[in-house]
Amino acid sequence: MFSSDASTPAILPTKSERTRARLRDIALRSFRERGYDATTIRLIAEEAGVSVGTTHYHFATKNHLVQELYLDVQEKHRAAAEPALAASTDLVDRLSIVYRTGLDQLTPYHPFAPEFLSAAVSPRSPINPLSEESAPALGVIEGLFREAVDGAAGTGLPDDFRASLPDALVLGHLLLALFWVYDRSPGQERTRALLDRGLRLLRMALPFARMPLLRKPLQELLELVASVKA
Repeated sequence: MFSSDASTPAILPTKSERTRARLRDIALRSFRERGYDATTIRLIAEEAGVSVGTTHYHFATKNHLVQELYLDVQEKHRAAAEPALAASTDLVDRLSIVYRTGLDQLTPYHPFAPEFLSAAVSPRSPINPLSEESAPALGVIEGLFREAVDGAAGTGLPDDFRASLPDALVLGHLLLALFWVYDRSPGQERTRALLDRGLRLLRMALPFARMPLLRKPLQELLELVASVKA
C-alpha cells in the first residue's frame, strides 16, 4: 500500500501500536464516564480483551494513562483555541479565549474532578499538574498563553513584561481550574463569573505596566509568580 505520494510506502501501525492506541482510547473514555477511582488497569484490560500484563507493558500504571488524558485534554484545548485566536488581536480578548476554551475542555470531567484532585494534590504525585511527568501537557498550556501574548497588537507593554506575563497566566489557569473543581453552580457559572471579573481587572491594570514608576514593581511581581510555578 502506498501513500498519496506513489513513491513513498505508507507506514501502517504495528499490532503493538494498535493495542496501545486501543488501551489509551478505552482509558480516556473510562476516565470521562467512570472517573479516576473506578478506572483500573484490570478494567481497561478486560474491555480491550488483553491481559493485565499486556496493559502494564504499554502503560506501567494508571497514572501513566492519566498523563495521556492530560495530553488529550490539552491538545483539544489547543485545537479549540487557535482558530479563535486567529480572529482577534486584542490581548485581553485573546487571553479570554485561552481561559474559556480550557474550561470547555475540562467540563466533561467535572463530576469526577475531586477524585483527580485527591490523587494529584501531593507534591510528589506523578499526576500533580506541576510534576515533571505532567510537563508535556503543561507545555501546551504555556505555549497557548505565550501565543496569546505574542500575537496581541498595540499593547505597548515592555518586552520584559511581555516575556514574563505567560508564566503568571499559566498559574492563573491552574488556580482557576482548582476553583472550578469545587464549583457546584450550574454549568460552573461562578468560575466563569470569576474569570470575567479577573479579565476586567487585568484590562484596567495593564496600562500601569507602561508607567516607569510602576513598571519595576509589577515586573518583580510577575517574577515572583514565575518562581512559585517553578
